[in-house]
Amino acid sequence: MRIVVAPDKFKGSLSASEVAAHVAAGLTAAAPGLTVAAIPVADGGEGTLEAAEAAGFRRVPAEVAGPTGEPLASALAVRGTTAVVEMAAASGLAALPAGRPAPLAATSLGTGQLIRTALDLGCTEVVVGVGGSACTDGGAGVLVGLGARLLDREGRELPPGGGALVDLARVDLAGLDPRLTSVRVVLASDVDNPLLGPRGAAAVYAPQKGASPADVELLEIGLRRWVDTLGQVLREAAAAAQAPGAGAAGGVGYACLAVLGAVRRPGIDVVLDLTDFSAELAVAGLVVTGEGSLDAQTLHGKAPAGVAARARAAGVPVVAVAGRCLLDAGGLRDAGIAAAYALTDLEPDVDRCIQEAGPLLEQLAHRIARERLAVQPAP
Repeated sequence: MRIVVAPDKFKGSLSASEVAAHVAAGLTAAAPGLTVAAIPVADGGEGTLEAAEAAGFRRVPAEVAGPTGEPLASALAVRGTTAVVEMAAASGLAALPAGRPAPLAATSLGTGQLIRTALDLGCTEVVVGVGGSACTDGGAGVLVGLGARLLDREGRELPPGGGALVDLARVDLAGLDPRLTSVRVVLASDVDNPLLGPRGAAAVYAPQKGASPADVELLEIGLRRWVDTLGQVLREAAAAAQAPGAGAAGGVGYACLAVLGAVRRPGIDVVLDLTDFSAELAVAGLVVTGEGSLDAQTLHGKAPAGVAARARAAGVPVVAVAGRCLLDAGGLRDAGIAAAYALTDLEPDVDRCIQEAGPLLEQLAHRIARERLAVQPAP
């Protein structure tokens, strides 16, 4: 039998590639004649760049502005004329200096600079994977990175960050990179929130980035001003603010949809299309997916659910590995997963699960081989 191993990362423990490697090692140790295809995946957030590289994309280093403006060594991935930009690699929480949140000042500028690097490389399709962002600037930084100017009442350049948007008086798009008109932008995101209001970027996501209630109120005011001011030069601005996904990544979704003409697609679908998943699925007898925690969030666009949906459509059974599983049998069925194998089944100490995830995954893979492949244990 041919097995496809297509997991997401175990956050704080193993990357998706490491998870796939350990599961593959455990399967082939239990069944030496088994053929295993390892395809690490992601849902558009952190890990998307790694998944693209594993699929054969070339990593291109690029120095950009980090979320608080400091120089940051980042990268994008390129294959042919398609580029993959991971927002977390330029404007993410993990890129904050010393991990200190900056809810009002953090900017998406570096993400815009990565997109511009893709244009410099001659790319005509740019996949922007969003998630894990440190900012709530409505994507204003992305547009500045692509040549736009944001000005206050005195005609001065606006400081970066969502907090500064309250002083926005004029948006100048005349300097926006003209190459954008011939580029297809894909917004890879599982978030369907609008930009504004109680389900918007500030109200829902800014507190996760360190925003206090007062900060959230200020950011909401700034985002509303951003929409109103952009609407003076762009007719689609107001409608785009209510579009599903506009609130993704602190409003970077909004800038991509309103100004860059992006098409929004679920992140996991985009990543699977970049890989050889469909071809491998056609000859597979079993798929193993997974992530750190299988829970209610898994059912809403996360990588394992996307992998399982593709496999189910092809008639291939799916099992999952996880650090922990909070879904009951019904929840797993809803996700298209026949069974889940959790590290906590083997080791109740969560800290040990995190530290020893690799060896424990290999043990779980042995169990999968016994239960799903009818492999007999060694005498």
